[in-house]
Amino acid sequence: MRGIYTSITNLRRQVFTEVARLAYEGGDYAKKIEQLPFKILPGERASYRESIFLERAIIGERLRLAIGLPVRTAAESAPVSDGIEESVIARKYYDPPLINIIKFACNACDEKKVVVTNGCRGCLAHPCTEVCPVDAIHIVEGKSLIDQNKCIKCGRCADICPYHAIIKQERPCAMACGIDAISSDEYGRAHIDYDKCVSCGMCLVSCPFGAIVDKGQIFQLIQAMKEGHRVYAAVAPAFVGQFGSKVTPGKLRAAMKALGFHDIIEVAVGADLCATDEAKDFVEHVPEKLPFMATSCCPAWSVMAKKLFPEFKDCVSMTLTPMVLTGRLIKLKDPQAKVVFIGPCAAKKLEASRKSVRSDVDFVLTFEEMMGLFNAKNIDLETIEEEKEVSEASTDGRNFAFAGGVAQAVVNCIKQMYPEKENIRVESAQGLRDCKKLMTLAKAGKYNGYLLEGMACPGGCVAGAGTLQPIAKSTTAVKQYARQAEYEFCFQTDYLKDLEELGK
Repeated sequence: MRGIYTSITNLRRQVFTEVARLAYEGGDYAKKIEQLPFKILPGERASYRESIFLERAIIGERLRLAIGLPVRTAAESAPVSDGIEESVIARKYYDPPLINIIKFACNACDEKKVVVTNGCRGCLAHPCTEVCPVDAIHIVEGKSLIDQNKCIKCGRCADICPYHAIIKQERPCAMACGIDAISSDEYGRAHIDYDKCVSCGMCLVSCPFGAIVDKGQIFQLIQAMKEGHRVYAAVAPAFVGQFGSKVTPGKLRAAMKALGFHDIIEVAVGADLCATDEAKDFVEHVPEKLPFMATSCCPAWSVMAKKLFPEFKDCVSMTLTPMVLTGRLIKLKDPQAKVVFIGPCAAKKLEASRKSVRSDVDFVLTFEEMMGLFNAKNIDLETIEEEKEVSEASTDGRNFAFAGGVAQAVVNCIKQMYPEKENIRVESAQGLRDCKKLMTLAKAGKYNGYLLEGMACPGGCVAGAGTLQPIAKSTTAVKQYARQAEYEFCFQTDYLKDLEELGK
């Protein structure tokens, strides 16, 4: 469903817009939020589900989560506004869990099931019955029928059917989860094992019922601006084209200032520093001290690698991520600043909640949540008068946004700064399932001496859970913008002089 504007997309964005508008307008928050489900879903007839009451109840939970409040079950009796007054603050960390399932929105999909469709022609050969290892398929009234009590979901029948009339279904959220953190609860609804979950958000964008939602900080960010804090927007490299093909970086900067941001800075500047530092670490430690080194910028990949392969935790680069380096850089120049990271990633919300990062990054919003602020203030990004764009990052730093870009930036840096280092071998993986395979092979010694790049989202950051446009389109836009950078390599940044200070 990535890149397709669906009814779920529409509802999600309406929620972000209304939460932002609520924060901007102020007043009786409790009374106003109780009215929002009726504003978003007016009338008496349901549009998407069997009941308008169910639809509004789900919207109520979405509103709560967008403000950072906990999700409730259908068994709990409390108004939507419960806890909102305590959330009218200028700073609030994400309370775990970050990724939540609205249980009464879940369709209780089958975990795995092999199904015969209407495409079955009742062929004479019926190879499906011949290949089934447990005799679970029989011909009934001329058509194949699967005994679900016997079926072991091997899929051999689906593979052999000449009409492709047998399909193997799997719960979409579980299929998207690369670390198998999703199972079923006692009612057959999706359940997240938070000991495994790394908050990549792939389940969130894969659920066709919109039952999985992450928490937000829109409400608190706006409170900070209303209180007069100098809030800087640190914009991730994947931002190009996210707010419309006609929205240039200069227009985006002007629009953000119109919202009340003090200024914006590209996180690609932090990416330059990250790649330079990782290049130094790789040259100093691999293979003499470490068998391999893995990049650190994707928090979901980094957490997964350390959780599942703790014996190799030191092989994941200790370099601070671009988000953290950018946040520290802003606060080095302006100690009174508050920093909001605006990007494609749900896992960055989890990263910013760590005690070691909390002082560097105050808020994290996705591009989709950011669009809610623009909508709430009726800012037309395409027609706004353009400001001078930020142009301090390199081609390397901007290329962090797509798969392969991080490793390439590090390699480019090594080649330029350490020309004696030859034959830098690189391996990369996209999606946590493939990332897990990558680390398994590294554990077996297959990648000794390698630089490993892991990206939790297939395609890289341009495919994050909070993006607004198709992955391929975003990749093309980022590459084009990267080529326009004033300099090519990450180590050429003027901020390199600050790197030692930022790492303290």
